[in-house]
Amino acid sequence: MSKKVVVLGSINVDTTYHVERFPQPGETISAKSKSSAPGGKGANQAVAAARSGAKTFFIGAVGSDSEGEYMLEALKDNGVDVHHITVDKYHGTGSAAVTLDAEGQNDIMIYGGANQAMTPDLVDDIGDVLDGADFLISQFETPQDVALAAFKKAKEHNVTTILNPAPAHDILPELLKYTDVIAPNESECALLTGIAITDEDSMLKSADYFRKQGVKHLLITLGSKGVFYSCPGDKYGLVPAFKVHAVDTTAAGDTFIGALSSQLEDDLSNVADALVYAQRASSLTVQGMGAMPSIPTADKVKAALAEK
Repeated sequence: MSKKVVVLGSINVDTTYHVERFPQPGETISAKSKSSAPGGKGANQAVAAARSGAKTFFIGAVGSDSEGEYMLEALKDNGVDVHHITVDKYHGTGSAAVTLDAEGQNDIMIYGGANQAMTPDLVDDIGDVLDGADFLISQFETPQDVALAAFKKAKEHNVTTILNPAPAHDILPELLKYTDVIAPNESECALLTGIAITDEDSMLKSADYFRKQGVKHLLITLGSKGVFYSCPGDKYGLVPAFKVHAVDTTAAGDTFIGALSSQLEDDLSNVADALVYAQRASSLTVQGMGAMPSIPTADKVKAALAEK
């Protein structure tokens, strides 16, 4: 039975500038090419979940502009329900400027637009979409008070909440009380806890830190080293990454979160197996160009897993 996943988050149009190397401060360089694609952490995660077979619903906002229409169509084309996406008449659709070097590394500048203009009343009427949902996912490209309001409603509907604290900054303490799963990368985790991620002991201490804040489950993505997980009952481990040649790391983390939600049991009883699937999906994403266009389908992930 397919999972029902609700994503609250950002919707951006990504413009990528392809360069040999990143410019130094004050330096002007030439881009080899430029491309645009649908993106935004929330939108990428929703598409990743949908392409891996989850029934996926989106809560968010776009501007009343051509970019907003483009993003609504892109989400619908990928099987994401868009009935809870608001059209903001006063703010433009979010956008991202991505610089991508020859090694596949990127840096990104975000314009929040309608994403950052979201207010908690946007989630007043989401009870219908939360009914029967397995997961509600949110990130930090939209305001935390909106996520808090949504997570409170999720708990009323017995929905497991997943917080991807990216880009990382201070978290509302109350938000953590309503978070079941937190999934930072190693640098985000260190910034949030003050504990440098250096070994297993530091990761277990991080899990203990979040558990004291009310978060039962911690997943730390470690890039090429894999993913560390810690769940109640002294259940923890490291799931190795798949070794591939990355050409564009954009949306790797978003694919991981979305793909994971399509496979995970809401009590996280199958966390290790679900993490293997999510890691494989992410490894396929980094081998393609662009954010949303490179996110794989379930068939592609399963075929890649079968190769081993």
